[in-house]
Amino acid sequence: MDTALTERSTRVVSFAKLHRSSERRERGEFLIEGSNAVRSALDTGVARTVLVRDEEEYRHSVLLDLARAAGIEVLVVTARAAGKLSDTSTSPGIFAVCDLLEASLQEIVGAAGPAATVAVGVDIADPGNAGTLIRTADAMGCVGVVLAGTSAVDPHNGKAVRASAGSVFHIPVARERDPHALVDALRAAGFVVLATAADGELSLDAADAVLSGRAAWLFGNEAHGLSADLSAAADHRVSIPIHGRAESLNIAAAAAVCLYSSARATHR
Repeated sequence: MDTALTERSTRVVSFAKLHRSSERRERGEFLIEGSNAVRSALDTGVARTVLVRDEEEYRHSVLLDLARAAGIEVLVVTARAAGKLSDTSTSPGIFAVCDLLEASLQEIVGAAGPAATVAVGVDIADPGNAGTLIRTADAMGCVGVVLAGTSAVDPHNGKAVRASAGSVFHIPVARERDPHALVDALRAAGFVVLATAADGELSLDAADAVLSGRAAWLFGNEAHGLSADLSAAADHRVSIPIHGRAESLNIAAAAAVCLYSSARATHR
């Protein structure tokens, strides 16, 4: 049995620093936890080191065998070390250090066919919402996700990775600082740009003709939505019909409804 690394181990201390965004950017790697995320990282070849709590080796034996078969380093850590590596209240017992997942807008649009959907989160601050948007976009067959704006969350944030349920490894995610420049670039690539708006002139129920081609959805910040000027810059402002008494939908629900409508229009 391998000697378990403690919470004072130089390597454990170094890996724990990857909870900080600045550290991730500087080192070009990030830390994930949980069996689903680790399996996805192994399947896509981005895992570099796998760490397992000494009491959990048997439970995660399949993943550890996969890692060793691929020549990936496996380290055993103590329960206290696992607690230091985890950013959840209850450590899942297995972790991986992975290469950063860096896609560009050019890669996303370059791989898009004549019927393709891109999901854009503008100034999404909550990592859980960012991860949910990535997961939904993956499930609905989008060609990529763009997190836009100067305050956009890092998709490598631990909460974002967990909320994506592994989808962050399956779909390209790009980051762009300037949402207006992003709109121009998407339009130049042949995408119709759509903004969700309660008073939109185009109802989602009547948008199939638009959604069946290249379409990019803009979803706004949790608290403030899309700015008026960015909403006006879109080709269409699309309203989601609401038949009950709720005034609006949150970003996760709105994205699910809109991206499902796009998937239905492009895959029928």
